[in-house]
Amino acid sequence: MFTGIIETMGTIEQIQRDGGNVHYTLSSRITSELQIDQSLAHNGVCLTVVAIEGDQYMVTAIQETLDKTALKNWSVGDKVNLERAMRLGDRLDGHMVQGHVDEVATCTLVEEQNGSWLFRFSYAEQSPNITIEKGSICVNGTSLTVVGSEPNSFGVAIIPYTYEHTVFHQLQLGDLVNIEFDMIGKYIAKMA
Repeated sequence: MFTGIIETMGTIEQIQRDGGNVHYTLSSRITSELQIDQSLAHNGVCLTVVAIEGDQYMVTAIQETLDKTALKNWSVGDKVNLERAMRLGDRLDGHMVQGHVDEVATCTLVEEQNGSWLFRFSYAEQSPNITIEKGSICVNGTSLTVVGSEPNSFGVAIIPYTYEHTVFHQLQLGDLVNIEFDMIGKYIAKMA
């Protein structure tokens, strides 16, 4: 379980394909604090640390993960948002995030607004997922508040701190992002 509050960014150092799996080697300022078998959210995707060597660690994505997330578009040198799993008793500064991506969305707007930024994203028209105005959404692992909720699209307003300390500063029009919709909203929608 995660909160969507990004701890740091990592850099993809190596990508190796192994059958249907892909092994990603990353470097990060928190590598020395990681342990093998630890869950770590990468742009909102919960992946298990499988190896650590020096200042680099490795995670593996199976075909199911590659099919349903934007990991398949990662390249060596890309920066990714990182968050370690929350501990019981910690404050929940964001919202409850599982690290299970519901689908990918496309960035359709990046607009600087006098020191902050507005981003818009669209997702599949046939999607059963919904957003609500001022509801929670997780974009590339970042817990955010929905602004401008519309059918199959939504916006998020990004403050300067979030812009600089997450991958939002490198997002461009047409980029794919991982989306995890609000867990409570998904349960309510399923009951309706």
